Amino acid sequence: MKAIGIAGSPRKNGNTEILTRHSLKAIEEEGIETELISLAGLDIKPCNACMVCKKEERCPLDDDLWPVYIKMKEADAIILASPVYFGSATALMKALMERAGYIAGGSRRLFEGKVGGPLVVARRAGQNFTFAQLLYWFHIAGFFMPGSTYWNIAFGREKGEVEKDEEGLTTAWNFGKNIAFLLKKLKA
Repeated sequence: MKAIGIAGSPRKNGNTEILTRHSLKAIEEEGIETELISLAGLDIKPCNACMVCKKEERCPLDDDLWPVYIKMKEADAIILASPVYFGSATALMKALMERAGYIAGGSRRLFEGKVGGPLVVARRAGQNFTFAQLLYWFHIAGFFMPGSTYWNIAFGREKGEVEKDEEGLTTAWNFGKNIAFLLKKLKA
C-alpha cells in the first residue's frame, strides 16, 4: 500500500509541505509507504477543455502533469494540500485537480475507491472554503474520505509557523492515522 501527499504550494519547504509531511509520517508509522510530491517549480497548465482525455487516458498538454498523474493513479491514498490564496486553492492545485480529475474520470473512474482528503494552511482565513473546494474534488472522484478531530486546517504564514499550531498539527496527524486505518480496512 502507498499513500502520497501532494503539496500544491509554489513555495518549496513551506507550511503546506511541513503539514503534509506530518500527516504522511503518521501514515508511515502504520507501515504504509508514503511519498511527498511538491508542485513547487512544476509547470502544470490549466485544462483547455480539448476533451482528448474523454476518449483516451492522456492529456495532450506538454508540461509536468503526467508523472504526478501516474503517481496518483498508482497510489492507494492521496492527500491534496494547499495554502489559501485569496480564499481558494492555488492555481497549481486547481490545474492538477481539473486535469487529473478529467483524465481519470468519466467512464474510467480510476480514483474511485481510493482513500484521501485535503489539508489546508492559511495565515488567518479562507481555510474552510478551500477545504470544501478540495473535498468536492475527492467526493466527485469517488474517494473514501476519513475525518479527523477537526477540519484538516492549520495556521501559518511564514515558513515554519505552522509548527506552532498545535491543534492544526494534531488534526493533521489524526487525519493521517485515519487514512491508514481506513486503507488497512479496505485492503484487508
